[in-house]
Amino acid sequence: MNGASHGAPLPDTAARLVFVAFFAVTILAGSTVRWWRRRHPDASHAEEWSLGGRGFGTWVTWFLVGGDFYTAYTVIAVPALVYATGAFGFFALPYTVIVYPFVFLVMPVLWDIARRGGLATAADIVRARFDSRALELAITLSGLAAVMPYIALQLIGIRTVIEALGLPGEASLLVAFASLAVYTWLGGLHAPALTAFIKDIMIYIAVLAAVTIIPLHLGGYGAMLRSAAAHLPAPPPGHALAPGQVVPYATLALSSALAAFLYPHTLTGVLAAQSADTIRRNAVMLPAYTLLLGLIAMLGLMAHAAGIVTTHPSSVVPLLFLSVFPSWFAGFCFAAVAVGALVPAAVMAIGAASLVTRNLMPSLGGGVRASQVSALAIKIGALACVLWLNAQFAIDLQLLGGLWILQTFPALILGLLPWRVSGAAMLVGWAGGTAAGTLLCFADGLKPTHVVGLGAHQVACSTGLLALMLNIALVLVASALPITRLRTRGSAFPNPTR
Repeated sequence: MNGASHGAPLPDTAARLVFVAFFAVTILAGSTVRWWRRRHPDASHAEEWSLGGRGFGTWVTWFLVGGDFYTAYTVIAVPALVYATGAFGFFALPYTVIVYPFVFLVMPVLWDIARRGGLATAADIVRARFDSRALELAITLSGLAAVMPYIALQLIGIRTVIEALGLPGEASLLVAFASLAVYTWLGGLHAPALTAFIKDIMIYIAVLAAVTIIPLHLGGYGAMLRSAAAHLPAPPPGHALAPGQVVPYATLALSSALAAFLYPHTLTGVLAAQSADTIRRNAVMLPAYTLLLGLIAMLGLMAHAAGIVTTHPSSVVPLLFLSVFPSWFAGFCFAAVAVGALVPAAVMAIGAASLVTRNLMPSLGGGVRASQVSALAIKIGALACVLWLNAQFAIDLQLLGGLWILQTFPALILGLLPWRVSGAAMLVGWAGGTAAGTLLCFADGLKPTHVVGLGAHQVACSTGLLALMLNIALVLVASALPITRLRTRGSAFPNPTR
């Protein structure tokens, strides 16, 4: 692991054996989808491979959407942020609270449009709405740019726990990558759908054990919180956040909520549902994951109380598990994190492959083999980022990816409204928001917030949200220009002039 660290013993053979056993069982379970595909009459159909035939019911959708929304990097990064910043790291909780009403209201509409029009990606929906090939390509490129570093981060999550076990990181990472590639190739979306419930059960067991056993080990929650507070900057009396953290906390939560279900993998999970009511039921049930996320975030505070000291915050969770749990159970927890990377990485690759075959290069034909090859190429690209580039570069790219995917919000979500706006106007807004947001991010040293002046005050706001506001403003201005002529909508949309 990078950076100095102490406070945890070295793992032993029991931890490694348990890790390998559970990881292998999950891979084998995903591989059984090959048997199912040989016997299913529609198994060779591209939509069956990429969207599971749009036939997933409530429980499968719940595990699949939760599985690709709450990833292994969530288990690693959220506690790391809490470890480094304290209460500010809990901004992930309100954004998940905000996002589910949004899913309940908006995603069934998108599902219905996609179902009736035979659409499988965000770019498909935008093309049907605005009849603009240029805008379709813009949405496609945003999706691919946003999801590639996300896949790389899942592989980084696997490597983090592998290195914590004292195993050769690069060789084991190649084995994990090969396993991901094989079971995605064979099963398509059915593979992560089958194994998502294994992943979620394992993570629930690991986290519930952690929030029960670790505080007892540390003398109770009161003693644990007092000990953690001694290691973090003290906020003003009566406040959890420092004054300068309130606006960034709120705006990051809002921008994250708006972007969460625009990613190719989260949208793929939604479009694979069997009905709009399935999505609504999931929007009601998915907040159970928010409770889990809050418990996961607590691990960052527990690490301080347990005496974990590291200059590499991403290693906080592995070090905590090794310091408190028996070796064999630490191996189980590491396997839960690794499997938690496998499932979303597969869905991400499938969603990205659909963008390549349907929108970026439709000449490929959009068949199963083209999708399989595209998904494999995307995973190879992500693996190359992990092996040959600094891990921080992938993290920085993922930050930019969140900004870029947020700029698809006007075309995809506001495009559902019956207003008179053209694809050209949406393209102007997308280009302006993407360019301005990217420049601000680089000017600020790739930080997620930008300082703006409000009269005599200066506040830091989410850069993605500022870029989105500019995006929408440009759309409104461009819509008033005669060159942005309104084109006919696709048949899946109501006519805005009625």
